[in-house]
Amino acid sequence: MYEDETTLAFLDINPVNPGHTLVIPKKHSYNILDIAPKDWAAVAETARTMAIVLHDALLADGINLGMNNREHAGQVVDHPHVHVMPRHKGDGFALWHGKPYKEGEAAEVAAKIRLLTKV
Repeated sequence: MYEDETTLAFLDINPVNPGHTLVIPKKHSYNILDIAPKDWAAVAETARTMAIVLHDALLADGINLGMNNREHAGQVVDHPHVHVMPRHKGDGFALWHGKPYKEGEAAEVAAKIRLLTKV
């Protein structure tokens, strides 16, 4: 469907909606945790481009981007891939449901993240 020097985009075989597209890097890695920064940047740009194309070509009401990384997050193919999913009002596709932090939990999580990001 789409190809450039570093990425491919093709239709998902089990789409959420018609047009559901996967964007992958040509260079192998396993997921977002080990993809080279330049390959991730290329995938992100192709996903952005495909989002615009799908939105306009399919008259979508919205676009979801999704990526599962590692088994317990739902990754079943050991190669990075971003799902670009056209959405239509009333299509029945549900998003995840969040839950509030417990007392003091947000501050603890933020502190752990700051430690590794040095922010």
